[in-house]
Amino acid sequence: MSVQQFRDLHQGQALLVLPNAWDAGSAAAIRHAGAPAIATTSAGVAWACGWPDGNRLSRDDQAAAVRRILRVVDVPLSVDIEEGGSDDPAAVGTFVAELARSGVAGINIEDGAGAPEALVAKIRAIRRALDGRDLFINARTDVYLRGLASGDAAVDEVIRRAGLYREAGADGLFAPGIRAIEAIRRVATALGDMPLNVMLVPELPSREALFEAGARRLSAGIALSLEAYAGAARGAAAFLGVEAPATLDYATLNGLLAR
Repeated sequence: MSVQQFRDLHQGQALLVLPNAWDAGSAAAIRHAGAPAIATTSAGVAWACGWPDGNRLSRDDQAAAVRRILRVVDVPLSVDIEEGGSDDPAAVGTFVAELARSGVAGINIEDGAGAPEALVAKIRAIRRALDGRDLFINARTDVYLRGLASGDAAVDEVIRRAGLYREAGADGLFAPGIRAIEAIRRVATALGDMPLNVMLVPELPSREALFEAGARRLSAGIALSLEAYAGAARGAAAFLGVEAPATLDYATLNGLLAR
């Protein structure tokens, strides 16, 4: 479960496909399916712990969930920590160092709707707190996911932020929501040897096309966890002998857990 093993998976002859787990049971099932590495989905972990997605899960609950997953898997684990659980870079650094000591190989940390300089400060604090310990830091930018820009301006902004995050100590760049092959190619070319991570979204090009364009990692995001919960709702309705509820989408499940 070494960090180097996880790094090497980004340098293979095909796309690194990372299914996203949400608890120990899902992680064990994903490993049983043959995954060479596993990532967590922040939304799925929050739901499994009884909270809605969106920086609501406490660091203690998240750390406990990670420990349970680490107990049942024997492959590298990357943990999505959203914005790090705090606005204080030092507190984020301390939290990530604890995760690293527990055995995780990598993290995702995002800029969200905030200024990229805030994520820069957090990445720098993480590297200081790690004190030389290796960890793959995947910096996520929400330029596409939140519609902060469009067209060429979106590509340019992703590239600009990637440069800031790389200088601060990030190893990879995650741009969820990007789907146009030429946009992916432009970003990947600008990143050079910094692996580009994309997320499964409708109309995403084939894995072969993504790899040819320069993407090196594909994440499932919430897809597996959301389908599992939707399946539970359908199964429960069938068992109860009642009409199945409408499709359980992200907003509906998040709302149910916000009570």
